[in-house]
Amino acid sequence: MKIKKGDTIVVISGKDKGKEGTVSRVMPRTNQVIVDGINVAKKHQKPKGANQQGGIIDRDMPLDASNVMLVHKGKPTRVGFKTNSDGTKVRVARTTGEEV
Repeated sequence: MKIKKGDTIVVISGKDKGKEGTVSRVMPRTNQVIVDGINVAKKHQKPKGANQQGGIIDRDMPLDASNVMLVHKGKPTRVGFKTNSDGTKVRVARTTGEEV
């Protein structure tokens, strides 16, 4: 996947279009990412155990990775890959050509 945990992204489609956030979890098998504070849903939770409280909690739901773009130097950009001379594979911002 071109998006990694800790990346700053911007949502490019859907109800949260234009919002920025940090990726907290990546699920490559389903091509989804979870972003802090974006695509939040309410969940009704029962108390489990004697000391846990129930109620309505906010939960970050997954977004498809195709609906987000990496932010590099304050601007959204596509991501590509490049192989260095020593054989390591690095991510590259398509707009500037710089390593991410």
